[in-house]
Amino acid sequence: MSHDGVGPRAVTRSVALLTAGALALPALAGCSSDDDPAGRPLAGGDIARADRARVADGGTLRWAVDSVPETLNAFQADADATTTRIAQAVLPSMYRMDGRGRPARNPDYLESAEVVETEPKQVVLYKLNQQAVWSDGREIGAADFAAQWRALSGKDSAYWTARNAGYDRIEKIQRGKSDLEVKVTFSRPYADWKSLFAPLYPKDVMGAPDSFNDGARTKLKVTAGPFEVKKVDRKTDEVTLTRNARWWGEPARLSTIVLREVPRDERIAALTDGTLDLAEIDAPAARRLSAAGPQDTDASGSASARGGGAAGGTSLMGPQAAGFGAGRSAAGALRSRALANGFDEEAADEETSARAEQREAAAELAREERALSGFEVRKSLEPAYTQLALNGAEGPLADDRVRRAVARALDRRDLAEAVLKPLGLPAEPVGSHLALSGQAAYADGSGALGDQNAKEARALLADAGWVPGGPVKKDEQAAGAEGRKAESSDEASDKDKDKGKDEESGNGADDDGTYIVGEDEEGDAEDHEGDGGDDGNNGDDDHLAQDGTQHTRLSQGGVPGAYAPLGTAAPAQAEDAPLAKDGKALTLDFVLPSGPGSEVLGAVADRIAKMLERVGIRTEITEVDDESYFTDHIASGEYDLALYSWPATAYPATDARPVYAKPVPAADGSLNVGQNYTRVGTDQVDQLFDQALATLDDAKRAELLRKADARIWAAAGSIPLYQRPQLTAVRKDLANTGAFGFRTPVYEDMGYLKKGAQGQTGTPWGEAPEPFGSGSASERDPEPERESEAERESDPESDPEPETDSNPESEPESDS
Repeated sequence: MSHDGVGPRAVTRSVALLTAGALALPALAGCSSDDDPAGRPLAGGDIARADRARVADGGTLRWAVDSVPETLNAFQADADATTTRIAQAVLPSMYRMDGRGRPARNPDYLESAEVVETEPKQVVLYKLNQQAVWSDGREIGAADFAAQWRALSGKDSAYWTARNAGYDRIEKIQRGKSDLEVKVTFSRPYADWKSLFAPLYPKDVMGAPDSFNDGARTKLKVTAGPFEVKKVDRKTDEVTLTRNARWWGEPARLSTIVLREVPRDERIAALTDGTLDLAEIDAPAARRLSAAGPQDTDASGSASARGGGAAGGTSLMGPQAAGFGAGRSAAGALRSRALANGFDEEAADEETSARAEQREAAAELAREERALSGFEVRKSLEPAYTQLALNGAEGPLADDRVRRAVARALDRRDLAEAVLKPLGLPAEPVGSHLALSGQAAYADGSGALGDQNAKEARALLADAGWVPGGPVKKDEQAAGAEGRKAESSDEASDKDKDKGKDEESGNGADDDGTYIVGEDEEGDAEDHEGDGGDDGNNGDDDHLAQDGTQHTRLSQGGVPGAYAPLGTAAPAQAEDAPLAKDGKALTLDFVLPSGPGSEVLGAVADRIAKMLERVGIRTEITEVDDESYFTDHIASGEYDLALYSWPATAYPATDARPVYAKPVPAADGSLNVGQNYTRVGTDQVDQLFDQALATLDDAKRAELLRKADARIWAAAGSIPLYQRPQLTAVRKDLANTGAFGFRTPVYEDMGYLKKGAQGQTGTPWGEAPEPFGSGSASERDPEPERESEAERESDPESDPEPETDSNPESEPESDS
């Protein structure tokens, strides 16, 4: 769920040019000079590709969204994900995201776009598709570009805009040699020019402050996409999109798309009731849906739900997945028959009543399974990553040695595997703050901080003055890693006892059989206990699942301050006692959201707390309401540790700069943090971003961004953990939609397969889908069949453009 945070800032800062000697950074982990450090996406889209000829004409798609948007203007502060989805379907975008997370020219609007001059000013020439028209019949042209520039330039405060990035660098916009040419001249070089005019609004919206501020909040009278906005109904919480009669591209297969607000915890019920066709869901819901699939009969003659098993034959739904009352022993069944036949009349009545309740529950379960059997789960990785944020403004984490110790204590691969491996998704830890694997700016820069190493983490803490067994004032006692402020001590104690029983028995399911992501596997505790070898590499006792490619071990001195001073020894018995300094225990406040879907974050936080406790850092976990999570805690700095996500962007010089810019004092004495909620930043990082933003050479810009990322790793203000899973429940006969991964949806290709149509591999769509939780999503849909020439041009083999789709006014998301 998205949360509002602090808006973007506009800070003017002089930029000093940096020489190569000032950036003595270690080589990027996991790549050589002959390799492309960007790699490929860890998972492709899973959208059930089908040729348009196999997709029927007509039909309505009912698509679940988190909210009906407050505004249809994507450049206003209260725009949300649904605003973006609507804009993608009804408005022009000069560039859209391809399957590798890079920008691809959209040929429906743009025949070409290129930098035609760099001196004395950068000039970009757009040549528009001659068929491109607004829904009122007017050609899309320079007047629309100019109106959007003036509205978003930041020069007129009457426009209530959320951002002006890029538009503030435009000097003028002119008509070219014809009405189909638009000439944009920049006052300063702007490398991320492809992020502009995506989306493009008509001059009717952008031409005046009143129309910008109010005219496009609930209506879009003029559009230019395959669909148009028919109605925004706040009473029924629906937005209805219908075909645009003036659309010049491939005709939309669907006649109507209904975006329906449905809370995530109610989506399975809506799918069962037949009121939804497509919905993003969480892991427990996906397992529930998968277990409702067709029944297969194995060699022994027993039936098992297709998709209901995980690796090793473990049921995805836990021990009760076979049905109510399953697993009753023969003795128990005999006793039930005896009771039912009158040996104990009162007990027999109770047994008969219980049987009736079981039959009713079983009938309800069967009804749900029949309804859900027409759906399948399509899965990929979302273009967003979850990070551990460390608040460096005050307290123990203001010391960079303590922040680095926290980071060195983490087994990021273990955390990624805990979340993604049970879902059948690639479980690689994220190696960059600025891009994801496959994007042009990606490279694993985690080597600037170092691998997990408990011994060096303790040495860093010792160097910062935190020693084990020091005197602690009574009112400063640590709550312990298991403590949660939202629970009473008795409740926490009871839960700890129950949790201990579960861990001893190896049971990873809760009482209703639902698998809980993040439970320790057998042997995990023992694997984390040791200190690691003296050679600096983790020994078996301190090693879970390291990957040498992703976590290259560096010698001390690679990045100044990333390691404890040479010769600093970890205090004796550091693993056995909490740490203290000046009479205060080293206890960090770990803040989490408590809303629906936050269970995974809670499980990840518990694992992190255990990892930190092994190096002497105690945590106190506090669960807060979703509504106050960002506004009252993250944005205001009321936390030490927190988990939240950032969306990916391939325009990091523009979009990521405010996230990592060094906070500066405001006129009133407060700290202006912008979107840097960790309050950790450096002048060097700011300078590298500014250089990258003005560098038009793709390779040089990518190198500058990778150096900036290495500096961000070394500062240890935020630790990327894993790419978020993307799970979508979809009707089996729906094609060209589902889990999109990086790719921008192509709305005109979505639709229902014709009767008897075959899937992409020739499998009738009436047959069961691939089981959820099995296989690798990276093998299921590497690239869609329909790929435009412009998208092929964006492939690095033919065009190494290191960019992707822009995300206006990106805000972090919690994973709830």
